[in-house]
This record gives sequence, structure tokens and C-alpha cells, in this order.
Amino acid sequence: MPEHEVGTQEEFEAARQELLVEEKELTRRGDELARKRRELPWVPVEKPYTFQTESGTKPLADLFDTRGQLLVYHFMFGPPYEAGCPVCSSIADTLNANAIHLKARDVTLICSSRAPLDKLLSYRKRMGWTFDWVSPNDSAFHRDLGFMYTEEELKPFLDGEIPPTVTQMAKACGTTVLEYVTEGPGLSAYAQSDGTVYRTYVTTARGLEPAMAYYGLLDRTPLGRHEEGEQTHWLRRHDEYGNT
Repeated sequence: MPEHEVGTQEEFEAARQELLVEEKELTRRGDELARKRRELPWVPVEKPYTFQTESGTKPLADLFDTRGQLLVYHFMFGPPYEAGCPVCSSIADTLNANAIHLKARDVTLICSSRAPLDKLLSYRKRMGWTFDWVSPNDSAFHRDLGFMYTEEELKPFLDGEIPPTVTQMAKACGTTVLEYVTEGPGLSAYAQSDGTVYRTYVTTARGLEPAMAYYGLLDRTPLGRHEEGEQTHWLRRHDEYGNT
């Protein structure tokens, strides 16, 4: 544990009250951004996307499962992968626990990956998840949202120095670096009204952090995320940590 300033309880309380003012400002700013997300224009989904599900082929509209809203997590699990991305798997741990609560607010949450459905369901069983997982019949569903890349698009990245974390994750998925980074993570949101499906929101990268609950908790610990300078990612699938 690194050295840190030590003070009295009175000094702590004074500093804590100053910080609380800024935390409340951030909360209010977060509320404002949430309102602006809800005010984004809805875009009708005109492509006839279809998906392989446990109960057969379904169009996007049927994935709502009678609810008015749909959240889709685009899970990095490409056709060549032997296992899902460890980072996406850590996110899925949070999604799985929250799916039941979202249903209570008229929201269906699912995951979508391009790997064959039987491979996805086998991995889901290993991880102990229960959310619905689908495989799109057409890669355009992920591609159209910016969550799938071509080798040509990836060439500048592949020709450079590959970060050790990328090599680590590709190996953990049992695939090559190219096949690993062909996939991208993301979250997309939809509404269904009067028989029309609308896309209402899309995000990726740090926009996914609300589903990475451990980071919010780590941000409140003495050392925080403590990732600076690490050459490999600390995240593992939850059944791979061992005795930590």
C-alpha cells in the first residue's frame, strides 16, 4: 500500500464535505445527460434483421418479448472464438443480475453475438447466466452499429504495435488478434410503438461503464482502479480467479 496523507477525523470531515459538493454537482450533471439521451430522435429500424434464438428464428420486433423497450448488449464472441471475451463476460455478470429488475420497468435485456447459437448457449451455461442470448443471421446487425470491423479497416492497428492486453484477450478467447478485434462491444437501445421498432441509443467504450459495476466500486477504494502501467488486464472470467 503506498504512502498517503494522514489526518484527523475533523480534517477528513471537512475535506469530505468539500468533495460532497462536487459529487452532487456530478449527479445533477448525470441527470441532465440522461434526460438528453431520452430526447435523442428515434430512428426507425428498416432493415429486416433476424436472429437465431432458443425458440427459433425471430425478427428484431419479437426480441422485445411483449415489452415496449429493448436493450441489446453486443457481446464480443465471434464465430472463431472458443470462449467469450473476458471483459464482456465481466459485463454480462452485471447484466444477468439486473435483467429481472429491468423487466419490471418494461425493458427486455438480451445479448447478441455473431458466434453460432449453440456455442453461445454452452458458454452461458458455463458462466451460470440466464439472460436470452441471440445470434444474428446477418452480420449487418453488428456492422451497422459500428461493432464489427473489416481487416482493411483494422490494418493500421494491426500494422502497429499490438498492445499486450489485446494479445492477452485474443489468447483467452482462443482466437487470433485479427479475429478478436474484428468484434466490438456495445449497447444499443430500442423502442417499439404502433408496430414500428425504433433505435433510440447506441454507445460503446467508456459508455459501457454503467454495466461494469466493479469500476464504480473500485473508484471508491483507497487505490482506485490502480491500472496505470499494467501490461496485462487484471479482469478474468468469474470462474478463473481462483483463490483471490
